[in-house]
Amino acid sequence: MSPLRTLFAALLSLSSVSAWAQLPDAEADAPEAESAKAEEPEAPLTVAPCNAALPALRTPLAFMPGEVLEFDLDAMGAQAGTMTMRVHKQKDGHLPIQVEAQTNTFFSKVRRVRGSATAYLHPRTLRPHRYVEDTMENEQRRKVEVAFGQKERTVKVDYQFGQRPKGQFNYTFDKDGLDVAGAIYLLRQLPLKDDLQVCFDVYGVRRMWRMQGAVVKREQVTTPLGQFNAWHVTGTAVRLDRPKQKREVHVWISDDARRLPLAAVGTIDLGAVRATLTSVSRPGEKPQKSEGQETMKW
Repeated sequence: MSPLRTLFAALLSLSSVSAWAQLPDAEADAPEAESAKAEEPEAPLTVAPCNAALPALRTPLAFMPGEVLEFDLDAMGAQAGTMTMRVHKQKDGHLPIQVEAQTNTFFSKVRRVRGSATAYLHPRTLRPHRYVEDTMENEQRRKVEVAFGQKERTVKVDYQFGQRPKGQFNYTFDKDGLDVAGAIYLLRQLPLKDDLQVCFDVYGVRRMWRMQGAVVKREQVTTPLGQFNAWHVTGTAVRLDRPKQKREVHVWISDDARRLPLAAVGTIDLGAVRATLTSVSRPGEKPQKSEGQETMKW
């Protein structure tokens, strides 16, 4: 929290929201030397720029410091782990959003992951200033620190995996540059309506992706927390340096004052991944928690 091997990805936004719940994505995260294949030379592909910047955000914010959201994560049709998203108090003029995720005993036989990611957002624009990840995958530690230059539209990525030498990537973004952990909170503040088009660039899994999405319609969904009217947002994230690599994602946001991220479904190298909201705790409100019996229906 994304993309984030660290965080489980169903949303690299929507891909940023596709890396929202990011289970480790071996294809997207593989080093270039390991993932390169011998191919006939071909004309380089490019990704079309966004037609417009994101619309102005709604006010007031739908979330506040102290909000805690918990999710179940499913991969390949089986429960894979859990994820928690927390809003912290402002620090040094920025709003920290922390996402923690871990695989369960069953899924750890496939890939054992425990990690966290924190996005430091501007408290009004919700654009990221900094984003950090710290993850253990099997026995290897992965650390990533990302600096966003919003005026310059730059993204500087410093990373280290285990005892390997440190590495760095430098990117630029088009009109809006987000990170996978913070993007879902910005999505909650968009003026969602039928056929609203959204496009933005998002950092996740050491890469930049362009997310092209739209609001499909307002639907009634049944979740482990009950029934909600929700906006169904769908989109496709395309990796900017490798446009053939794409990720589809679907997100449901409650159509109420809280704008809760009820569920997200995406694809990674392992197949379909789903994150489903199971618990909500907000200051001044009675906590909501699933009894563990209901399933997501839409």
